Amino acid sequence: MNFKSFFVNTLLVIFILLLTGCFSNSTQKATVQSPDQNIKVAFHITQSGQPAYTVKYKDRTVIDTSSLGFTFQKSGELSDHLKIIDWNIKTHNSNWTMPWGEKKEVRNHYNKLTIQLKEQDDHPRKINIAFKVYDDGLGFRYEFPEQSNLSKVLITEEHSEFKLTGDHTCWWIPGDWDIYEHLYNTTSFSEIDALSKRNNDLAQSYIPHNAVNTPVTMRTDNGLHLSFHEADLTDYAGMTLKVFPDSAKMKSVLVGSERHDYKVKRSIPFNTPWRTIQIAEKAGDLIESDLILNLNDPNKLGNIDWFEPMKYVGIWWEMHLGKSTWDISSTQDMSSFKNEESANRHGATTEHAKELIDFAAANNIGGILVEGWNTGWENWVGTANREGIFDFVTSYPDYNLQEVVAYAKEKGVELIMHHETSAAINTYERQLDTAYKLMDSLDIHSVKTGYVGKIIPDGEYHHGQWMVNHYRHVLKTAAEHEVAVNAHEPIKATGIRRTYPNAISREGLRGQEFNAWAGDGGNPPEHLPIVAFTRMLSGPIDYTPGIFNLKLEPYKDDAQVNTTLAHQLALYVVINSPVQMVPDLAENYKGHPAFQFIREVGVNWQETKVLEGKVGDYVTIARKDRESGEWFIGAITDENSREIQLSFKFLDKNKIYKAIIYKDGPNAHWDKNPSSYDIIKETISREGKLNISLKAGGGCAIRITEHVGMHD
Repeated sequence: MNFKSFFVNTLLVIFILLLTGCFSNSTQKATVQSPDQNIKVAFHITQSGQPAYTVKYKDRTVIDTSSLGFTFQKSGELSDHLKIIDWNIKTHNSNWTMPWGEKKEVRNHYNKLTIQLKEQDDHPRKINIAFKVYDDGLGFRYEFPEQSNLSKVLITEEHSEFKLTGDHTCWWIPGDWDIYEHLYNTTSFSEIDALSKRNNDLAQSYIPHNAVNTPVTMRTDNGLHLSFHEADLTDYAGMTLKVFPDSAKMKSVLVGSERHDYKVKRSIPFNTPWRTIQIAEKAGDLIESDLILNLNDPNKLGNIDWFEPMKYVGIWWEMHLGKSTWDISSTQDMSSFKNEESANRHGATTEHAKELIDFAAANNIGGILVEGWNTGWENWVGTANREGIFDFVTSYPDYNLQEVVAYAKEKGVELIMHHETSAAINTYERQLDTAYKLMDSLDIHSVKTGYVGKIIPDGEYHHGQWMVNHYRHVLKTAAEHEVAVNAHEPIKATGIRRTYPNAISREGLRGQEFNAWAGDGGNPPEHLPIVAFTRMLSGPIDYTPGIFNLKLEPYKDDAQVNTTLAHQLALYVVINSPVQMVPDLAENYKGHPAFQFIREVGVNWQETKVLEGKVGDYVTIARKDRESGEWFIGAITDENSREIQLSFKFLDKNKIYKAIIYKDGPNAHWDKNPSSYDIIKETISREGKLNISLKAGGGCAIRITEHVGMHD
C-alpha cells in the first residue's frame, strides 16, 4: 500500500468513528453523534454500575452527567450493578410523507446507539438503552428485551435525569397530573415554583410535586434553545419533570394512580416512550423540528383520504358568552348574561344548525361542530356521580341529527360530532362501538371529544397509564370507523399522529374560552408567543382563533380577548392545526372586510418557514398551502409593540407576487383599541423586504399570490 492510499484509508476510519461513535469495553463507554456532528451523546457506566449520559452541542456541554434507571415494586432498583455486554450503532436516512400537517415531506435522518446492559447479579436482569441522535436533537428510551428472569414489571418510578449547565431562562407550566390549562410562567430555572400555581378554579387539577409539564422550553445564557418532552407515549404513564433548583437538575416523575401503588404495569418485552431534547440555536428552529414525529412509528392506517382538513363553525362560543346553553333546560350558563326574551336558550337546535351550515357554505368553511346536541347536559353540573349521564346517540327533541347531516351534505358541509364524556370513562367506553357506528352510518368523519372533570373511577388521573390507554383505545376505535379525533382535556401530544394520522388535533393548553370567563383577566397578550415555542412543539392545537368582537359586547362586562383583531387573524397561520374553528357569532363576521382572510387562509401545508421569533415576545411564520400553492404569513407579538422586517427568500425566483396585508391600525392596542386594522396591497418578490409595525398585543396576517403575467 502506498502512502496516499494509507492516508486516505486512515482518514476514512477516523471519519466513520466520528460519524457513528466509538466504544471502549474496558472503560464501559460509548458515544454517538448527530449526522452533522454538532450533537454528541456520551454514555458510560459509573463505578457503581449506574448508567449515565452527557450531551454536547458543538463541543459545549448542554446536559451534564445524568443518571438513568428504575425502581420496581417488589423487585427493587434497576439502576446500578450494571455492565455493558454489547452495543451497536446504526445509521438511518429516509423520507416519509405527512398525509396532512405543517409540511408534506419529512426527512428522518439519525444515528442510533443501542447499549445492551446486564446486572452483575446471581439472577441478572437485562435492559437496553437506545439513543437516536438527529441534527435537531435526540431521544433516548429504555428497552426491556424478552428474558427468563423477568416477565413483567410494576414500575413505581423512572429515574431519568437531565442535569443542566446553568440557571437557564424557562417557559413552563406546573406538572399537573390532570390538566394542562395553566398560564405559562417565565422564570429562571432556580425560580420555578410549581406548587404555588395550584388553581382551584380549574375543573380538575392535581400538582403533587415541584415539577413541570412538558414540553418545557429553555434558553441558555449563550442563546442556545432547549426543549424537553417525550415521544410515542404508548401504554405508559405521562412524564413530568421534577425540579431541583439548587443542583440545576430535572428528574422524571411519572403520573401515578391512587388505585395502585405502582405507576406503570407492563409485560416484557416492551419499550418506554422516548425522552426527548430538542436543541436549536434559533428559537424558530424548535418549531421547524421534526424530532418528536420522527421518534414515532410509521403510519399504521394507510390512506386516510376520508378525513378532509377544514375550517369549521360551531355552536360553542355563544355558549361561553352566555347567549346559548348546552342543555335544553337552560341550566348550563357559563356567565351572568341573561337573554330575557327567551327562557329556552338551547343552542343545538335543528334550525340554528341549518343557519350556521348556510353561513359555512357561503364562506369556504368546510365543517360545523354542534355541541349540546345529545341528552345528559341537564344533569351534569352538581351531580356527584356522572356515570351514565351522557347518551352519545340520543338527540334532544329540538335537534334532528339525521336532518342536520342531510342538510349539511346538500350544502357541501361536514358535520363534526361532539362527545363530552364528563370524564366518566366507563360510560363512554360502554357506548364507544354504538356511538362510532352511528357516525359511520351518517358518513361523519370527525369528532371532538371532551373529558372535563375528575376522572371516574376515583383515583385515576388524566395523564396516568390507565387514561393513556383509554385515549389510544378511542383513537383506534375511531380509525376502524374512519373517524378523526380532536381531543379536549387530552393526554399530551407526543407525535402519535404519525402512527395514527386520525389524531388530528387536541386542546391540551389554556384555550380561547378563558378569555370569555370573568375572574382572572383571560389570556395575556404574551400567551400565544409562548405557546408557539412550548405546547405547539408537541403537535397541532385546537385553540379556536378568529374572535372579532374582542370586547365581547353586550354579553360580558368583565371579560375580553386580550389581542388585536389582526393578531386573531394571524393565529390561523401561527397555530398549526388541520382543523381551525371560526368561532365568533356569524353576525360579527358578516360584511366585515377582514373576514376575507379567514375565508381564504389554508389549514393544510406544503411547507412551513419560521421567519423570526423570540420565545414569549413574538413569532413570524410563513406556510405554503398544499391545495392552492399560495403562501400565508402570520406574525404576533406580546404586550409590547415592535417593528419587524419581513424577508421573502422562501418565494420562487424571478416571479412577482401580490401581497394582501391585514395589519394593526396606527392606534391599535390590545386593550384600548383592539378592533383597529388596515388592509393594504403590496407587490413583492423574493428579493424584497417589507417593514411591518406590530402594535401592543397585535399582529399581521398576509396572503401572497403569484402576480400572473408579471415576471422579472
